[in-house]
Amino acid sequence: MRIVKLSSHSLAFPSPEAALRDPNGLLAIGGDLSAPRLLAAYQRGIFPWYSPGEAILWWSPDPRAVLFPAERHLSRSFKRFLRGNPFRITLNHNFSAVIAACAERPLEGTWIGPEVQHAYIQLHQLGHAHSVEVWQGEQLVGGMYGVAQGALFCGESMFSRTDNASKCALMAFCQHFSAFGGELIDCQVLNAHTSRLGAREIPRRQFLQQLSYLQRRTLASECWVPQALPPQQVEPPSPTN
Repeated sequence: MRIVKLSSHSLAFPSPEAALRDPNGLLAIGGDLSAPRLLAAYQRGIFPWYSPGEAILWWSPDPRAVLFPAERHLSRSFKRFLRGNPFRITLNHNFSAVIAACAERPLEGTWIGPEVQHAYIQLHQLGHAHSVEVWQGEQLVGGMYGVAQGALFCGESMFSRTDNASKCALMAFCQHFSAFGGELIDCQVLNAHTSRLGAREIPRRQFLQQLSYLQRRTLASECWVPQALPPQQVEPPSPTN
């Protein structure tokens, strides 16, 4: 197998099944981050990930990390934290601030350079990309963003400036998304953080089948209008706790 160089005159992508095994999921190089190309990629289960200043790389890993909202997991300590309801959570109130905060990774570096931020802000303005904001008072302390594909949401990145802020963003979004008929959140590659919240790996072929089915489902427009999100609901502690 070889990496395909994308044409500047075509939005076509190779089949995800042609992606390399090492590095896992690398499929193509080049192209641009125009809205039509990004949408063409997400429609095929492909996403960009590369270092700023280098050529754009396109990926479709196997297996794929996903989170079914009904399978989200809340630890006992996190449930206790949620009962205090320390945050205010919103949807689509400040997309540009969220993606800029996700890019602030001084110790590890970031792939979310100015070119990427501009591209996803355009997707947001077109109604395809969405953000969740977590507020403590008037301070933005956490959040996440991603791209909607019908009843599937492609999560891109999240950030926390205080304990549990990104967890609260994801759990509140799961609750909201599933209430409108959303069924699956793409986490791309499994990590310890998303695994603890209930994400798991499925074969790429299964993910692509889910994508093909779920992207044809249209959620009510009210799902994406700017609004406050209630925090993740948790059951009250039992008398024995």
